[in-house]
Order: sequence, then C-alpha cells, then structure tokens
Amino acid sequence: MTGPLTVPASERGIVRVFALEMPHEQARFLSEPGALDQVLGVQGIDPADAQIIRIADLEEFGLLGYLTEGAGIPPSELAADRARLKALEGHVLVLFSRAFGGRAVTLAPGPGLTLIGAYAVEPTDWRGGPIETDSAKPYSGGARSSPRAARSQARRIGGLVFAVVMLLIALALLIWLA
Repeated sequence: MTGPLTVPASERGIVRVFALEMPHEQARFLSEPGALDQVLGVQGIDPADAQIIRIADLEEFGLLGYLTEGAGIPPSELAADRARLKALEGHVLVLFSRAFGGRAVTLAPGPGLTLIGAYAVEPTDWRGGPIETDSAKPYSGGARSSPRAARSQARRIGGLVFAVVMLLIALALLIWLA
C-alpha cells in the first residue's frame, strides 16, 4: 500500500506505475467502470489513460520495453528502478497524467496497490525547419475547378462511356445476328 499522492493540476507527461498485488480476477475487475476510482480514492479517472497490464502478456518485450517504446519514457528515467521493474510479476497499473483531466487530485491507493515510480515522458520535439519543396509553396497546387464545372465534366465523361458501351453492345448484336 502506498500513502496519499498529490497530483497538481498543471501536471503533464508523468506516468505512474503501480504494482497490483492481487489475484488475477481482482486485477481484471479494475477495468470495470468506476473500479479504479474506488481503489485510488478519487473520482473521474479517465479509463482510456489508465491501463491494467498483465506482465506475462508482454512476453519478450517486457514491462521495460512497454514503458520505453509504448509510453515514451526515456531509459534514463527508468534506470534507478530498472531492477525493481524487471522483478515485477502479475499485473501493473500504468496511469498517465491525462487520466486526471487536468484536475488537481490526491490519490489514496487502496490495499494491493504499491507505487513503483513516477516517470517523465520524453516531450515531443516539435521544432522543424521550413519545408522547402515546391508543393509547400503558396498557390502551388493546380487550379481547382468549380463544383459546377466538375459536374459538367463528369456528365460528359459518363455520356461518352455510355455511348461507347452502347456501341459495343450494338456491334456484338450485329455480329451475333449475322
């Protein structure tokens, strides 16, 4: 069991990992609506940002692989708890900051939940140079025709296709009757 944990409203990019020391059926129950609210002592947790993971299901990838590749946590963040994370068995709860909806909350994890650690996700680098391809230049696309002109062209093409098909049918009938 872990004591109360305060999550500020401004928190972004933190992933908390809890060991679930409970039977498989009870861990599966935590996926039910409201169950996480109950065991964490807070209302309104978004279940889309709280994952109950059976470690055996991760196979060779493992929990460390999931946290680095799947959650975006840099390996250097996990270094201090690496041995502890590798030794975990059973189920874990991976709880993302987004699960609290930007609210300040105080978590009061119930029995069977032990906080392993809180890890910062590597932020996305949105910097980039200017795009210098011709297609990125303003007004580089072809001239768009109006919807009326596009309908008119579609009718002409449809009429032409219809005439060709009718001509082929007439020709096939003429050959068949001859």
